[in-house]
Amino acid sequence: MSLAGGVLTTASALSLTARSADEPPLTIPRDPAREAARRELSKQMYHEHEPSWFQRALDAFWAWVEDLFNSASTVTPGGPLGLVVIILVVVAVLGALWWRLGTPRRQPTSSAALFDDRPRSAAEHRSAAEAHAAQGHWNQAVQERMRAIVRSLEERALLDVRPGRTADEAAAEAGRSLPAHRDRLRAAARDFDDVTYGGRTATQQAYQRIGELDRDLESSKPQLAGSTPSTAPNARQGAAE
Repeated sequence: MSLAGGVLTTASALSLTARSADEPPLTIPRDPAREAARRELSKQMYHEHEPSWFQRALDAFWAWVEDLFNSASTVTPGGPLGLVVIILVVVAVLGALWWRLGTPRRQPTSSAALFDDRPRSAAEHRSAAEAHAAQGHWNQAVQERMRAIVRSLEERALLDVRPGRTADEAAAEAGRSLPAHRDRLRAAARDFDDVTYGGRTATQQAYQRIGELDRDLESSKPQLAGSTPSTAPNARQGAAE
């Protein structure tokens, strides 16, 4: 029974009692009656079956999605069916791009150091690279072979020993004294960065290229600053004449 009904019933009973005693009927003022109804309706028993705040928020969200879908379908050729087709095409394109390009990776950073805290010789780096290559761990093999190249150049005094040097910096500095190998040094540095910081996977061919570069650099002679090898033979020939 509702509160209003209870209030009316009580009022009726009081009215009948008043009539039977030949007294004026008892009436309840409007404001107290409203306050009594408010107190009654605020009891928990009247709110047990109401949806929770989460359910109300979820219903509001889905109502918003439905309104958005209806609004979009009214301006899309073909109505709701045309909108569904467009959504499917967009999802297919995104899936194809994801499959083709793979998971987005963090771009290589030029501030990451080439070596770790424990210094090792070029021979040690080469041994570690060969051990990784024998097990098919091409990422680690490429990393160690690039470290062997840089360490070897440091041991030959073609590079100064500097903690914190990056692969790109080493390739640029070595390319000035070994210009014939400048492009290959830069390519090796890119392979190192892609594997170490770019999330790429190295291949056996990449390791073979960097291994050949390492062997070629061992037998290469540096170009002294200010020398012009291309014109030196002509100068010697002129002196002989």
